[in-house]
Amino acid sequence: HVQLVESGGGLVQAGGSLRLSCAASGDRYSGSPLAWFRQAPGKGREGIAGISTSSIGTAYADSVKGRFTISRDNAKKTMFLQMNSLKPEDTAMHYCAANGGAYWRLSPTDWNYWGQGTQVTVS
Repeated sequence: HVQLVESGGGLVQAGGSLRLSCAASGDRYSGSPLAWFRQAPGKGREGIAGISTSSIGTAYADSVKGRFTISRDNAKKTMFLQMNSLKPEDTAMHYCAANGGAYWRLSPTDWNYWGQGTQVTVS
């Protein structure tokens, strides 16, 4: 079992940056791929970045590639999403997820554990 808590969201102007964090607890964290998803009002949940247990493998949605960077610190059981060059279309609730089986599988149905989300608003 894994518990996840996101933080770091907020309001930022277009072109700005934010760094999201996802703090994990539970005995399955170290063996679990992790991912970030987002959901805008009226839209489905979109997978935007995934990372392997060792951080060797990462995957990104085309919509964020080159602007966002996913990373993790297994010693601190924390995952990060550095978001640069933010656009208004990045406005969404952002969620972290664990235990997806494979870090490149960015479909929501492939992931078992979810945080409560942190709001990112880009004006």
